[in-house]
Amino acid sequence: MIVRKTAAELEKMRSSGLLVWQILQKLREMVAEGVSTMDLEMAAEKMMREAGAFPAFKGYYVPAAGEAYKFVLCTSVNSEIVHGMPNPKRMLKKGDIVSIDTGVKLNGYYGDSALTVPVGEISEETRKLLQVTQDSLELAIERVRSGNRLFDVCGAVEDHVKSNGFSIVREYVGHGIGTQLHEEPQVPNYVDRKNENPRLKPGMVLAVEPMVNAGGPEAVVLKDKWTAVTKDGSYSAHFEHCIAVTDNGPWVLTRP
Repeated sequence: MIVRKTAAELEKMRSSGLLVWQILQKLREMVAEGVSTMDLEMAAEKMMREAGAFPAFKGYYVPAAGEAYKFVLCTSVNSEIVHGMPNPKRMLKKGDIVSIDTGVKLNGYYGDSALTVPVGEISEETRKLLQVTQDSLELAIERVRSGNRLFDVCGAVEDHVKSNGFSIVREYVGHGIGTQLHEEPQVPNYVDRKNENPRLKPGMVLAVEPMVNAGGPEAVVLKDKWTAVTKDGSYSAHFEHCIAVTDNGPWVLTRP
């Protein structure tokens, strides 16, 4: 069942979303050669604690992994697509890209967002990968309008990514969000004709998160049971925002 939020609930989600945005901006500024992914984790956890928010990811149980996640961030470097775990030994190097994905629960409502940050100078191809992924999210946001259908959002990502020669990860998708981190509907980054195609209505909130590979679309999970990587070792980028459907168009809750 898709839960539509009231205006008061959307305001609470806005508070959660802006906290996530503030955390990600701080982490973006920290990203540099020699910084570890655990450095980012510790900074994020401190900001959440000081804001009185609960981490959305830490303690989240995933049956496929057989355990609860242990961190407040997912830090996925280079060929890691999603769910990369912070590690004090994982030092960022010039030419790397790092996807930072995080969420919080504040006053009973969740916010969830991600961005991919370059470490120093990156190749032209990798710069294009980041730009296309980010642009595909912006195109999808424009489609989060009352009266449109879910496939309009999914198709916006798919069309832009494929037309630029990149591939879409199919195993991991966006989602509804509210009092739960993951709510209906699922939001693939491609048009899945086997899926439901609900009409968008005011009060719906979608977490749209393109995950785009420079090479093939195939993903595999490492032995740690969490980290998903590209099968061919190509770089992967990830951006995410939470967007509310309103009578006045899309409202991105996870940025000012």
